[in-house]
Amino acid sequence: MRKKVTIPDLFDKKKKNEKIVMITSYDYPMTQIVSEAEIDIILVGDSLGMVVQGRDSTVPVTMDEMVYHCKCVMRANPSCFVVGDMPFLSYEVSAQEAVKNAGRLMKEGGVDGVKLEGGVRVADKVEAIVKAGIPVMGHIGLTPQSVSLLGGFKVQGKDIDSARKIVEDAIALEQAGVFSIVLECVPSGLAEIITKRVSVPTIGIGAGPYCDGQVLVLHDLLGLFRRFRPKFVKAYIDLYDIILKTLIDYREEVKEGKFPTSEHSFSMNEEVLKTLKEEYLKA
Repeated sequence: MRKKVTIPDLFDKKKKNEKIVMITSYDYPMTQIVSEAEIDIILVGDSLGMVVQGRDSTVPVTMDEMVYHCKCVMRANPSCFVVGDMPFLSYEVSAQEAVKNAGRLMKEGGVDGVKLEGGVRVADKVEAIVKAGIPVMGHIGLTPQSVSLLGGFKVQGKDIDSARKIVEDAIALEQAGVFSIVLECVPSGLAEIITKRVSVPTIGIGAGPYCDGQVLVLHDLLGLFRRFRPKFVKAYIDLYDIILKTLIDYREEVKEGKFPTSEHSFSMNEEVLKTLKEEYLKA
């Protein structure tokens, strides 16, 4: 079994120019598979609000829900480094509340670190969480919790002013003590600049090939989520149609009496069966 991935391992990968692989996972059975595939980092993302709960955004996700899903993931005892997302308004109000909620994800959820969105505006919260001994992953560019302010799910940093702001966000996060930064929906050239400028590993999602690593939502990668598919997503298989066909096959076999057969049934002593039939099935 592979040894547990650590933060020094991630920095070593950046130093050696070895790509870091990250994926979301929200439950026990999928985490077992993700860990066996030797993925480096698992993100228990608040994207579960849309992917698992069917909501329109990540905003309604609560701390209790995040703790629950983190517990489910950690029960699989993954060898991956596991990061729990801090949901909307779990860290913005004050540094004290940020530390308290980050501590919940670590202590109750059992994760190895936490992730929060924002750069300069949350640097003080990041610093407080890190000082409390909790590893923090940053997230800048398109930040889904702030999608209303950003005008929707669209590429960030395309003009000079917004690009400079994202670079400054990355520098502020590095100085605050993050161990990694997610860059979402930014031009690949901007992601390259940030990756070269900061000392911590960058993880891209819709940020091109120059980041130190990549992350995708598991259900997108598997072709399970069909409400929308961003340009940056590559579906490696279409499990939706495979599962749909399987369920239809099951439905038809049950209706036609083809399932279950004796192969899937339990037998009993013939004399006992005969006695029971005589007692309870008399004409």
